[in-house]
Amino acid sequence: MKYEDIERYATLFKGYGELRVQENRQTQVTLWNGDVVGNANGSQAGISARAFVDGVWGFVSSPESDEKAIRAAISRAADNARFLAAREGRSLRGGEAGVLPSRAGRGDHDLSTDKPRRSRKELIDFVRAVDAYCVEKHPGLQSRSLHLFCLGMEKTLLTADGARAYSLIPRTTLYVGFTMEAGGESIELYDMFGGRGEFEDHFRDPADLFPRIDSLAENLERKGKGVYAKPGTRDVVLGPDLAGILAHEAIGHTVEADLVLGGSVAADAMDREVASPLVTLVDFAYEALGETCPVPVWTDDEGVQARDAVLIDKGVLRSYMHNKDSARHFGVEPTGNARAFDFSDEPLVRMRNTAILPGSSKLDDMIAGIDSGYYFQRSDSGQADSTGEFMFGVMMGYEISGGKLGNALRNTTISGVAFDMLKTVDAVSDDMDWTCAGFCGKKQMIPVGMGGPAIRCRVNIGGRA
Repeated sequence: MKYEDIERYATLFKGYGELRVQENRQTQVTLWNGDVVGNANGSQAGISARAFVDGVWGFVSSPESDEKAIRAAISRAADNARFLAAREGRSLRGGEAGVLPSRAGRGDHDLSTDKPRRSRKELIDFVRAVDAYCVEKHPGLQSRSLHLFCLGMEKTLLTADGARAYSLIPRTTLYVGFTMEAGGESIELYDMFGGRGEFEDHFRDPADLFPRIDSLAENLERKGKGVYAKPGTRDVVLGPDLAGILAHEAIGHTVEADLVLGGSVAADAMDREVASPLVTLVDFAYEALGETCPVPVWTDDEGVQARDAVLIDKGVLRSYMHNKDSARHFGVEPTGNARAFDFSDEPLVRMRNTAILPGSSKLDDMIAGIDSGYYFQRSDSGQADSTGEFMFGVMMGYEISGGKLGNALRNTTISGVAFDMLKTVDAVSDDMDWTCAGFCGKKQMIPVGMGGPAIRCRVNIGGRA
């Protein structure tokens, strides 16, 4: 429920302060081979307050949200900041180093559905109907897993520098995973349905999903008959799913300003060439290419009016992602990347919707330009560190021979150093897809969007000789 009249607490701030009232609502239904093994519904709600004193933050959270709790939280956050500043011997009062940059966001953004809501029983019945089709149409499956996850994040925010913002951003995803046995091995593949919005916005009739269910089963069968990739550095086309994970994990984290201050590879790369001139990478705030992003952020959790952060522009590193404190440190404007998942979480520098921009090439032409290599479509895992080194699992892909797609592939991996690999990009497709079910686990889980076009490059592959 929206917290009305939050402005009445503005007079309680002594210096810079923030107040956030938040509720996260979650519904989950999980089926494993037809059995309901998960059925949960709940919410987590409360308040948090922050204060900035002499260059130091004080933070307080509480599950109570009445007036007494709010007044106490604002006061205690300021007390905590003063105590920590005294312990650290800070003496920034009145100096420029103690002043945070400001770009106050204001507005209400309620993305809840206007369609009649479904009951819990109807949600379970929907997932059961999808599972029943899987059994009937594809009886040869070794196992099947379906997981419905509905998340609604509702926030009301007030800051001492004039921000007053409300948002309700729902997201609903249905995971469908299949396993089959082939050659004595278990072969797995999955697909994700849904995205930004409520259940009712994405799922009307189970039959609407059946064509993609059939495609998933067909791709699994191809994979079961597939071959292993050959190891080594190869010419490849990375589909949008992998390009998106690369943009997020291997590049995006290295240009989060708090990690830059911690010594990431991007710390000395500003205004230098880090990729091919064909690569432009943006962390979008709320709109991309004329459409609302998977995870729109109009005002971040520090009350900053969010703006797109153009991280790499035609191959050159141009920006980091900032919160107010890192922007103060670097002497730039904040980008609106401060985000928190639960009411009890302090905002951190986080990505929103990170993607490489489309280019001018056609996917078919990109594949045709490879004499011997691979087309990788779907990732199943990924990790990267602050050096930009990455390793991603690939669970769906195809050989390319003589410019044509060949055998499907069994699971493999790709690895490398992101900025080195991006310099080998010689084609970027003219279309773009988003992965709408992503979560980022940097200290606290939070929804993110990631995506992009297909890119052609050279990358190291871990296969079988």
